[in-house]
Amino acid sequence: MFKNARDDYSGWLVLIGLAVLLLEILFFNSGLIFSLFFSGMLIYLGRRKTGHKSGKFLFFTGIIFLLISVFSMMTFKFLLLAILLHFIIQYSNAKKKPHKLTLEIKETEQAPREETLVVSKPLFENIMFGGQKTPVGVYEWNDINIQSGIGDTIIDLSYTVLPKGETVIFIRNIIGNIQIQIPYEIEVSVHHSCIVGSTTVLENHQSQVFNQVFHLKTSGYDSAEQKVKIFSSLLVGNLEVTRI
Repeated sequence: MFKNARDDYSGWLVLIGLAVLLLEILFFNSGLIFSLFFSGMLIYLGRRKTGHKSGKFLFFTGIIFLLISVFSMMTFKFLLLAILLHFIIQYSNAKKKPHKLTLEIKETEQAPREETLVVSKPLFENIMFGGQKTPVGVYEWNDINIQSGIGDTIIDLSYTVLPKGETVIFIRNIIGNIQIQIPYEIEVSVHHSCIVGSTTVLENHQSQVFNQVFHLKTSGYDSAEQKVKIFSSLLVGNLEVTRI
């Protein structure tokens, strides 16, 4: 019963938040969509001109405009209030109905077998700012699953030995470029989503991508012994998957 009540008020908070956002766009802040789009375009143009002073100026100007637009939103303020309300309700329910743990001991004739866990160092870490790339030289492969804020990710698979079967790469990035280089003998599948940017997957090139999701794979992917599956998502940035 308590779980249902919690789900009910959580659902109401989501519905109220969507209603507040709709009201803000229609009646109180009709220029919000333009402000967010304008900020995104400045950030995108700044990324395209990386290395130039004008590119840095456009990029950081877009970031500042984006933060100003988000912080001034009535919906953002409602979100902060909803989070505070959520913690207050959770604290109040915990005081009224404390969760009780019951310890049940059963005698066993045989002690449980200890599991052996192997810890390996990941190739990449979750970072908020900055770029990452695979080592220059031979390295040991580990599947990749990362989330990044602002920065580029470069993966070169020509300096490692991929295992038999399916190799998986997950990259979720807010702003930046993703570049993945794959040997010719390896089949590849790409699931990609992007708000603003461009994509190049082998011979397939789309110079302007706006709020799209697509899936591409090589013809021999399903029957291949060695293959790479790529899941990537970008808010603003470019995806490039090439042969090497």
